[in-house]
Amino acid sequence: MIYRFDILTSTNDEACGSQYKQGDVIVAESQTAGRGQRGHVWESGKGQNLTLSAILEPTFLPPTEQFLLSKVIALAVADTLASYSIKTKIKWTNDIYVGDKKIAGILIEHKLQGNTIGRTIAGIGLNVNQTSFSADLPNPTSMAIEQAAEFERDEVLERLQECIMRRYKQLLNGERNALQSDYHTMLYRLDEKHLYALADGSTFIGTIRGVEPTGALNVEMQNGDLRSFMFKEIEFLLKN
Repeated sequence: MIYRFDILTSTNDEACGSQYKQGDVIVAESQTAGRGQRGHVWESGKGQNLTLSAILEPTFLPPTEQFLLSKVIALAVADTLASYSIKTKIKWTNDIYVGDKKIAGILIEHKLQGNTIGRTIAGIGLNVNQTSFSADLPNPTSMAIEQAAEFERDEVLERLQECIMRRYKQLLNGERNALQSDYHTMLYRLDEKHLYALADGSTFIGTIRGVEPTGALNVEMQNGDLRSFMFKEIEFLLKN
């Protein structure tokens, strides 16, 4: 079921409510404290885009396999955009890019239930009809910019919900290898040489070779060594 609000602090916060169940989606026209990855604030023009949280209850999954849920959600967003002829890539861990521009961001939060994941809340910000963005945002784009057309947001929302549940069904059916393969194929900068930064500020040229089931990013260094990086240990440096 889809629950709509005019304003919320955060759809992820609202989605914590026990009244919401698996498959439910919380949508807000605006958020006063929308969150992005790395502690960033998610900016969205009111009434132009989609800011939502999807709820899953993967009680069959141990915390060690939580990255499967990142794959499910990222692939679902990519599937949705592909249905509108917008070709995307998944920037590790789960930003959605068109070329070198960001069209969607995802923030996934889990709540444990004993030794399994009791609830997953997937916050998604998808730029739909916004065409003018703050100069502080380095590389935004939207469906409207990419297709030079305006979209019916309710239709996009319903299609996204369908895509999420379709990808989640793959996980329920044990199709882990298919999810891994599709996620790998969709990786932004896969097998390309690019500049990256480490947490200490140093930079290096590396080549992404894939992602481990744990979510670690495998990068081939210039000397041929393969190193694995977890979230916040490496930063993508984009072209100006």
